[in-house]
Amino acid sequence: MAEGKTNRAIADSLRLSESTIEKHVNSTFAKLGLAEIPQLHRRVSAVLAYLRHAPPGPR
Repeated sequence: MAEGKTNRAIADSLRLSESTIEKHVNSTFAKLGLAEIPQLHRRVSAVLAYLRHAPPGPR
């Protein structure tokens, strides 16, 4: 997701179904408290939230 991949692209690279990826992505959004707001790009917000809370060091 941080690489800008679609759910389909993530599913293909992990050899999982797209619906499985969608469930995990939606779970991630929920855990980060990212509601569906038209002006909010949740994938970008999720990456930014991760970066804010990730331990310092190389990524």
